[in-house]
Amino acid sequence: MSVVLETRSLCKRFGALTVADHIDFQLQAGARHALIGPNGAGKTTFVNMLTGRLAPTSGRIFLGGEDVSTLSQRERVRRGLGRTFQINSLFRGLSVVDNVALAVAERRGMGGRLFRSASSYADVRDEAMALLASLGLAEDAQVNLANLAYGKQRLVEIAITLAMKPRVLLLDEPAAGVPSIETHRILDVLDALPAEIGILIIEHDMDLVFRFAKRITILVNGATLLEGTPEEIAADPRVREVYLGERHD
Repeated sequence: MSVVLETRSLCKRFGALTVADHIDFQLQAGARHALIGPNGAGKTTFVNMLTGRLAPTSGRIFLGGEDVSTLSQRERVRRGLGRTFQINSLFRGLSVVDNVALAVAERRGMGGRLFRSASSYADVRDEAMALLASLGLAEDAQVNLANLAYGKQRLVEIAITLAMKPRVLLLDEPAAGVPSIETHRILDVLDALPAEIGILIIEHDMDLVFRFAKRITILVNGATLLEGTPEEIAADPRVREVYLGERHD
């Protein structure tokens, strides 16, 4: 498989504090990869550098083989990098379909010349509805976002990200704030995503991580502690020490 996202010796320092320490990372096309670690490990900082929200102190970031280290967030999105956030950032005053239609219109270059609701354009609406149907949200299309259950709002955010047709999808704690009884919906959606999209999930819910990921990277104190299959990660004594406080001589 080809590498679609890569970092080489990626570092981030805030004064004397190092929050990302020479991170080398690769995401393969079609990968189902999880990034985990204790609070303060540097996971969100790492993802913020990947997306361009935060500039690295040193190191390089490659998307599809292209060095994107100095590109803006918008330019990285245009090159196929999509991201959801720990706290969703949706237009709560609009309907579900309008939220998704706006993303479709933006991708098509219509964002700056919309004089009416994006979903009133038939082809834009059709694409938005197809996305919602694929995520099991078609019946909620006309619901105002503010009135939608939080778990479904997270799915709408994924729909918006998919509307940009990413080749790399970064999911920052997609289950955050979602009742445990509803997390299976998120997992079902992830399982159904196009196989060619490389997905990196940052998540604290270990049940979701081990059910989703084919490969796992652990960050501790801003550095990579371990990378491997779920079976290798679960069996490693260093993981039990980090998460359970166990000591192994």
